[in-house]
Amino acid sequence: MRYAGVAVAVAGVLVAAGAISYSVAGDNGSDVPAAESADAGFARDMAIHHQQAVEMSYIVRDRTKDVDVRRLAYDIAQTQANQRGMMIGWLDLWGLPKVSAKEPMAWMDMAGMASGEDGALMPGMATDAEMKRLGELNGRQAEVFFLQLMTDHHKGGIHMAEGCVERCTVGVEKRLAQGMVEAQQSELQLMANLLKERGAAPRS
Repeated sequence: MRYAGVAVAVAGVLVAAGAISYSVAGDNGSDVPAAESADAGFARDMAIHHQQAVEMSYIVRDRTKDVDVRRLAYDIAQTQANQRGMMIGWLDLWGLPKVSAKEPMAWMDMAGMASGEDGALMPGMATDAEMKRLGELNGRQAEVFFLQLMTDHHKGGIHMAEGCVERCTVGVEKRLAQGMVEAQQSELQLMANLLKERGAAPRS
């Protein structure tokens, strides 16, 4: 039953996302967000943020045989890959660039919050060194490090999603962001439990 709450939360996100259709331009199909709006910034930055979560999930899948961790990794990879595709699709529909001239997080007035060195572009993102280390660990060590990295990743992602809920203007995007907050909060609790079972704890 430990996955029941997470499954319900994730299902809610996917149902909400399924309602986007092709009128996502502005809910009424007329207004298109500006290139440097919160709507576009969130879609661009969260697509990058999600891509790293997918990569981490596939790495740990191949580094452990633990059923619970592999199931969690699969759920995260599938959900975030689908959401990433939607956000990139919105940028295409809006006719907006997928890369901004401004720094990541500028839409949240947080440009420069990370140097961008070693891969950590946005809140919670793992560095290149941490990603390399994850790929070198096996078994319980890989499980614990993945859970710690993904906990940080989710906390950063929740912060960004809450920023979209506050700043974005496209209704369906705000609803997807709220769904992300709820689903990732559920997964944070699950990861805390999995870490505790392994005699470990989140890094922060």
